[in-house]
Amino acid sequence: MKARIPKGMGGGPQNMNAMMRQVQQFQEEREALAAELEEREYEVTAGGGAVSLKISGARRVTDIKIDPEIIDPDDPETLQDILIAAINEGIGRVEDDAAREMSALAQKYGIPEGAV
Repeated sequence: MKARIPKGMGGGPQNMNAMMRQVQQFQEEREALAAELEEREYEVTAGGGAVSLKISGARRVTDIKIDPEIIDPDDPETLQDILIAAINEGIGRVEDDAAREMSALAQKYGIPEGAV
């Protein structure tokens, strides 16, 4: 006995072609979004604005500005801590932004969260 699959629910050639086109479109959009995200630039401050930095979506620090008032030769650890905080904040923003945008793209195509 053959199973009867309702029309439109089977894996026929038309359905498979449509699915493959959708997968290809998703991959193209994902690659374009990834390239766009890498080109973005984020500005972050730390230490009450004493340190500011720019970081790209590719997670590259492109600029650092340090207020000369906070440079204390007897206390380099404080400046080090502020720089670490700024860099980590920048990386966190880049990753959060990328995750949010990739998740939105996945939802657009009905892909489960975390599968991208």
